[in-house]
Amino acid sequence: MSGFSAIEPSGWKRPSGYSNAISATGRMVMIAGQIGWDPVTAEFRSDDFVTQVSQALRNIVVILEAAGARPEHLVRLTWFITDRDKYMNCRKEIGAVYRETIGAHFPPMSVVVVSALIEKRAKVEIEATAIIPA
Repeated sequence: MSGFSAIEPSGWKRPSGYSNAISATGRMVMIAGQIGWDPVTAEFRSDDFVTQVSQALRNIVVILEAAGARPEHLVRLTWFITDRDKYMNCRKEIGAVYRETIGAHFPPMSVVVVSALIEKRAKVEIEATAIIPA
């Protein structure tokens, strides 16, 4: 995509499921942490980790669309999760729902394990930053 450039230092092992850095120019869109609930009713439909990841990602895509952006405009994702083992054991399923929702676009990402999130039933919260090319 024009205006975007992946940055991977020479000699480094290629990352899987994310990139080390992206350089981009354009209009920035910062998205607050999205959790795996229905944003209209503010109710969880499931306590399943992967289902909540899928919903949080769908929420991000809806916000992107409202801002005139698309998933390929994402330049940063920060995931906050409450269960490291669940995340590690579900990586294949998480990857599948990620590709289904975001596509084959893998911006820089961080995953942070936290003891809890503000919403008691939330298992994941994902913050996002996008840049819409000028």
